[in-house]
Amino acid sequence: MRILVIEDEARLAEFVRQGLVLAGHVADGADNGATALEMAASTPYDAILLDLMLPGQNGLDRRPATTDAAVLRLADLELDLVHRRVSRAGQALSLTNREFALLELLLRNPNRVVTKTRIAEKVWEVDFDMGSNVIEVHLSQLRRKLDRAFPDLPPLLETVIGHGYRLHDPAAAR
Repeated sequence: MRILVIEDEARLAEFVRQGLVLAGHVADGADNGATALEMAASTPYDAILLDLMLPGQNGLDRRPATTDAAVLRLADLELDLVHRRVSRAGQALSLTNREFALLELLLRNPNRVVTKTRIAEKVWEVDFDMGSNVIEVHLSQLRRKLDRAFPDLPPLLETVIGHGYRLHDPAAAR
């Protein structure tokens, strides 16, 4: 898991960061809000540990004022994390909980290949037989709902043979 630690007290920040690294995580640090915003915008973090009393600003003040931050988008696809709704081209899609979690993982990694192992770790969160086709079955169902249900639109879900899967924005490839 990649974690951003935002703390202005250097000793405390280093203590927390080292603890996270010893626990097997990747931990980056920022000592002010501006640096933290730049880092968060350029790197996909799984979690952010935020000091609420940063000098010059309240940590909570940096949160978006709208729930729009809880909506992941790629091309004409939208996933609302708060209301657990998904739509493509304005049409609501019905997904199972597992499909929703799988789509969320792929949307958090747009245009990047996500391996089967990472999918197993993030979506199933338990050890299971990597030789089974459980992930492929769920991806097939997701592909049916995202792509095959919209034959006039370019497909979003790609299989990258030998590597994994990715959601890609067809407009970005042009």
